[in-house]
Amino acid sequence: MQTPSARSAVQVIMREHQQLAVVIAGMQHFVELLGDGVKTPGLMVFRAMLYYIREYPERIHHPKEDQYLFARLWHRTHELDKVIAELEAQHVEGERRIQNIEHALTRYELAGESAFPQLRSMVNEYAAFYRNHRRLEEEIVLPAARRLLTTEDWIELDDAFGANRDPFEGAKLDEDFQRLFSLIVQTIPDAQA
Repeated sequence: MQTPSARSAVQVIMREHQQLAVVIAGMQHFVELLGDGVKTPGLMVFRAMLYYIREYPERIHHPKEDQYLFARLWHRTHELDKVIAELEAQHVEGERRIQNIEHALTRYELAGESAFPQLRSMVNEYAAFYRNHRRLEEEIVLPAARRLLTTEDWIELDDAFGANRDPFEGAKLDEDFQRLFSLIVQTIPDAQA
């Protein structure tokens, strides 16, 4: 099948996973600062983090994994059926969790400190949820893909993930996401290393 060389689709997936991990770490850092009573850059930055997650991983990255990576693997083997089904369910669950964090943030804005424990809990639970999700993809699915997918499969995946930009065509959204990501990273002291 496929030699274990680096594929552009795998590189894109890994890069996007890392970017999302940085944003989630930023969310955790932000709520830690809020909890400690330290001045934060403003809740708009936290909302930007949520927007980034909702609009890029949830609307572009995950659908591509479902439509291309998981579909090709399902076509090649049944050994990953349970894992892929779990990951697809997690893609749906992740979007729901982000929406719940948005609601918890709004409650915090309206109710103040009494709503903070729920916000902090939801952010930390989302971070743990994402770490597990990423682990399944990077430690189980991607190695299996390298082993099982054909050259034709990889051409399709490389083309699909290489085009991970604006789903409505055009590069402006990609530039906007890069600027948004840069803004988020600048507010996280440890992320710039």
